[in-house]
Amino acid sequence: MTFVTYASLSSFDQDNAPTFNLPHLDKAVHFTFYFVAAFLAAFLLRERTLGKVGLRKALLFSVVFAVGFGIIIEVLQYTLTVDRQGDVLDAMANTIGALLGAFAIKLLFSGRTRLKWEI
Repeated sequence: MTFVTYASLSSFDQDNAPTFNLPHLDKAVHFTFYFVAAFLAAFLLRERTLGKVGLRKALLFSVVFAVGFGIIIEVLQYTLTVDRQGDVLDAMANTIGALLGAFAIKLLFSGRTRLKWEI
């Protein structure tokens, strides 16, 4: 999350940056970062509490944290940076990524053929 914060709030020299002409590539990057963030946050919470926090609570916390963090970053980009812009579509990509990251954990650890979460 430190990298995401730094990358989101820093200015980069646009002249030396490589350019890719893939439409909406930044939305895919936002989605991926927040998918991974929510996925790992659920693991972190379950492992650090030695399983005392249930899976459902861990998933809820990870999504709320990731979405809240993403919204705060977008607001900070809009208010604090000169050459960066906050974007509602970025916030939506963050939210969808976080939700699907939590859903992926739910699929992996529930159902008939679920993985076992050992503590």
